[in-house]
Amino acid sequence: MTDLTKLTLTEAREALLTKKCSAVELTQSFIDRMEKHRDLNVYITEAPEIALAQAKDADKRIASNQTRPMEGLPLGIKDLFCTKNIRTTAGSKILSNFVPKYESTVSQNLLDAGAVFLGKTNMDEFAMGSANLTSAFGPVISPWKRKNNPNKQMVPGGSSGGSAAAVAARLALAAT
Repeated sequence: MTDLTKLTLTEAREALLTKKCSAVELTQSFIDRMEKHRDLNVYITEAPEIALAQAKDADKRIASNQTRPMEGLPLGIKDLFCTKNIRTTAGSKILSNFVPKYESTVSQNLLDAGAVFLGKTNMDEFAMGSANLTSAFGPVISPWKRKNNPNKQMVPGGSSGGSAAAVAARLALAAT
């Protein structure tokens, strides 16, 4: 397959189930794209090693016909949701070193469904904002440009601007 980051969620799931690509290949394509577009400031914390380990596990489950609903699908996780052993800041310097020892209900449900976590997406600090400008880790830049003024930066909205920009820029297949 060519550019795996151009697949929809449904197309990616079908590609995995029909073995047109592996979960590792799919995940690596998003990791590679994330590295090229850090200027958008979409992710507060990237988790490529964790994502690739989850993708390897997904490939084993797919090979043994133990596929769950979101098996091997790479997602961005809003930094509001606690993720076990992955830094969770809620967009605040106060929590800049917080690494939860537990999983939020949202992220646990996604893990139980077989999702792959690419990293934690940027957001307005403590989800209090509407333009994704209040994150202690800097604003998120929308990948979309105005036709009449392509040099002007746009905001992706908030408080989930990192998640919105991740999907729009094809830095995650989907995001919370």
